[in-house]
Amino acid sequence: MSSQINSEIISIGTEILLGEITDTNSVYLAKALRDVGINVFYMTSVGDNRQRIADSIRTAMKRSNLVITCGGLGPTVDDMTRQAVADATDRELVFHPLLFEQIADRFKSFRATMTENNRQQAFLPANAITIENPVGTAPSFAVGHQGSIVISLPGVPREMKFLMTEKVIPMLKEKFDLGIIKARVLHTAGIGESTLDDVIGRGLLEASNPTVGLAAHNGQVDVRITAKADSETEADSMIAEYEAELRQRIGKYVFGADAETLEDVLRLVLSEHGASVAVADAGLNGSLVATLGAAVITSALYDSPDSLRTELQMPEASLRQLTEAAAADLHEKTGATICIAVASRPDVEESADSAESTSVTVKLGEKIRSRVYGFGAKSELVRSWIKTWSLAQSWWMLKEAMNE
Repeated sequence: MSSQINSEIISIGTEILLGEITDTNSVYLAKALRDVGINVFYMTSVGDNRQRIADSIRTAMKRSNLVITCGGLGPTVDDMTRQAVADATDRELVFHPLLFEQIADRFKSFRATMTENNRQQAFLPANAITIENPVGTAPSFAVGHQGSIVISLPGVPREMKFLMTEKVIPMLKEKFDLGIIKARVLHTAGIGESTLDDVIGRGLLEASNPTVGLAAHNGQVDVRITAKADSETEADSMIAEYEAELRQRIGKYVFGADAETLEDVLRLVLSEHGASVAVADAGLNGSLVATLGAAVITSALYDSPDSLRTELQMPEASLRQLTEAAAADLHEKTGATICIAVASRPDVEESADSAESTSVTVKLGEKIRSRVYGFGAKSELVRSWIKTWSLAQSWWMLKEAMNE
């Protein structure tokens, strides 16, 4: 069996902590490490502070064989990763003349002017292994210390991804006896997370290899099977055994796996059974209509819930009452198999959870399901949450109807 290597990722940059950028680098690194069988147990974000970066690295080395830092290797005053790694590993920074020449040559190749502060990029912790960066000007490096390895990569995504793929992964494969970690995700709808947990049972959910975990989204719950093995073939076999058992227990709720999306599956089911959809959209600019495409036989768009209230002559109706009435009205007028009505206040971003700012209703025959949210049409969440929930309910209700 391959070695058990535990790792930690440290993202460096005050801009991450201020919410100015999204840390996509850690996600990429975690997937890259997973694919070569390295466990990622911790992710840390730390600002541009030498002491805090060094403390984070010291803590990480106590619990992980491998620590990967990302960011802080540039030429400016706030690029402190080199010094922090040196502090954490009890060594000095050493100037590398050859490395400085390489940086200068890189600037020439880019037809850019190198300033004096770029000189600091040629300083690395003593006895560090240089990781040449042919796609950028920030040299990377690796340092061994008390049984752990610290690898520092630039924060520019293009440079980080290149170095991780072309330099770091081969280095790790050479140093460690690595296997593979592979995952498969089953997508479910029509069942809540707690009920799904109960149906699957503790035996599977508490297994160590493969592991089975749940991730709830709005309207659907994902079941992730993760196997660690010496080869992809072995991992596939382990996953297949668990998937077969899971499908016996929860198969009627599974609408797809891995890259299969709810909208693609629903469009296919609608086509296979000659089913149709009608949509009333008050405040979301037809986003559901665009998602379902040709399956929608008719749609009614309104600029706000108030416009829909006027149309249905329901001036005092709550948003839930409004969407339920709109779905029933659509069914009566169009005869569509599934009728979806959504109303969202265009002037609201977020409000209290108890407030009705958005409501969505799905109706199939005499069955009707509704959901109310506290965020309105100005929120970035609203379209994705409404889409996922309404499509999940449509798929499940249609499935139930076909089995009756």
